[in-house]
Amino acid sequence: MDRRTFTRTMAGAAGAWSLGVPSASGRGSKSPEVRVDGDRINANLATLSQFGKNPYGGVSRVAYSQFDKDGRAFAMQLMAEAQLKVEIDVAGNILGRRAGKDPGLKPIVFGSHIDSVPDGGNYDGDVGSLSAIEVARTLHANGIVTRHPLEVVIFQNEEGGTVGSRAITEGLTASDLALVTKSGKTIGDGIGFIGGDPSKLAAGVRARGDIAAYVELHIEQGGTLDAQQLDIGVVEGIVGIGWWDVTIEGFANHAGTTAMHARKDAMLAAARFTELVNRVITSEPGRQVGTVGRLQAFPGAPNVIPGKVVLSLEVRELDAGRIDRFYRRIRTEAEAIGKATGCTFSYEPTHQSSPAICDPRVMQAIAGAARNIGLTTKYLPSGAGHDAQHMAKIGPAGMIFVPSVGGISHSPNEFTEPADVVNGANVLLHTVLSLDAG
Repeated sequence: MDRRTFTRTMAGAAGAWSLGVPSASGRGSKSPEVRVDGDRINANLATLSQFGKNPYGGVSRVAYSQFDKDGRAFAMQLMAEAQLKVEIDVAGNILGRRAGKDPGLKPIVFGSHIDSVPDGGNYDGDVGSLSAIEVARTLHANGIVTRHPLEVVIFQNEEGGTVGSRAITEGLTASDLALVTKSGKTIGDGIGFIGGDPSKLAAGVRARGDIAAYVELHIEQGGTLDAQQLDIGVVEGIVGIGWWDVTIEGFANHAGTTAMHARKDAMLAAARFTELVNRVITSEPGRQVGTVGRLQAFPGAPNVIPGKVVLSLEVRELDAGRIDRFYRRIRTEAEAIGKATGCTFSYEPTHQSSPAICDPRVMQAIAGAARNIGLTTKYLPSGAGHDAQHMAKIGPAGMIFVPSVGGISHSPNEFTEPADVVNGANVLLHTVLSLDAG
């Protein structure tokens, strides 16, 4: 039996063991015997998966849908059972508050999200959200009162652009609120639908220093931990993301009567642009990625040369300067494609998120919690965006990763082993206790 199999087995058994007793030190933390109820977390994950369940095993619980609203009601029920004081803030985020011994201290905040992409999986966001609730429930069951107040948060519409966390850290613009989401509702209407108040969003924005720390548990959404048979990822930072809509203008003409040399084919330019993105991004060492993920041709008929193509460009990197440099290089080299095909390129930024470097003290607390439980760790960046990158603007932030089997995510085949879920929840529990004691 290898080390990871052993720790998985022990962690799974821990869900059925006694939760232990609180520390006698009077500080309400640092009891190595305290463990979450792993069976309960995994049972709650199974229940949550029913809200928006699709026939092939995944879930479509997109933000502001009825399935999302029903799933949120279930999460709030679990929060109440954990003896949290539950409310919905003006942005539509769910907050579960627990008082600390010292009301003068800023809160330690932890949580994630439960909305999904269309045809998504049952672990992305859900593991961190339900584990956060379980941490609060475990503290209550053991009579542990932390020095800091605690806030369990379930952010709304993470998958549509980390809307809930942006709303409380930097605010939303009128154009943000007018965006139509996968539910068919605008963000503004969606916030009202789930219990927020879009007319009062400015009052909900928090300032830097308003929180003591933020910790988010999440599945890795990549294959590093699973491939290397490691238990816990200590996230070093969350990549910045640049999104642009690229419009390529050519000339629409008859596909049968226009000679190949006489065409201004926007689709041909789009194909060469897509290859260009791959070439530029892979021309330098590093973990940067670039993607053309959406493409629409106009007028979109098989017998018409496309006169216009609109496609998406995305660049992700942990260094904001490199994102900008790759983008500018792509634009410069695309000019040659335009000249060769007789097309023009224009660019419209649609979403920009800054990289977030995780706080060293939070990373140390995560690594120490994992080590004390006997779990293996690896420091690694997050290639996906998370609410943590916005929370890092108002306080020290960190993330805990647990393995995604096969590195699969945003898919009905997304899966994290039950024992790995329990490992992550226990690391979250002891990270919170470590930060509280520090």
